[in-house]
Amino acid sequence: MASDGLARFTPMLNPLAPNPADTLQVLHPGAVVLVQRGDRLETLLGSCISIILTDPRRTLAAMCHIVHSGRAPADARGDATTHAEPALAAMFALLRRSGINPCQCEAYLFGGGNMFPQLYAQAHVGSNNTAWALGALAELGIDLVGQDTGGDAYRRITWAVGPDAPQVRLGQT
Repeated sequence: MASDGLARFTPMLNPLAPNPADTLQVLHPGAVVLVQRGDRLETLLGSCISIILTDPRRTLAAMCHIVHSGRAPADARGDATTHAEPALAAMFALLRRSGINPCQCEAYLFGGGNMFPQLYAQAHVGSNNTAWALGALAELGIDLVGQDTGGDAYRRITWAVGPDAPQVRLGQT
């Protein structure tokens, strides 16, 4: 296993980088971005999850919008980062290119809601996504400093990279 614990997370495609001229990055399913202090991030989550990795000084942050836990299927092409492992690998690659060791970052985790509570009382896609993310972050030794997951509401996540925590607004299903 690699010294940073990422041997099993191998990127399947080139990470998606933000346009440097933009100060707002709106993440759609499968998006993976790296931004700097002061830049803003936004996404809307139901059963999907979003992981934010940031250096402790909050000078850089990588964020992803994951639809499916685990690996992408072998025939995945442009949407591989909708799956958890390729998305996390892409985040790691972006952070490393900026001189940041991802395993020394702090993490936030959001989403994983049950969008169909009338159909799924126990296990559901959102709980599977959350469990995967918690397990992966723990295995990599990354500190989870904030989490808002579960329930049956969608979430709008916004954050201006800096000292304050990301903001979560809950919506109705």
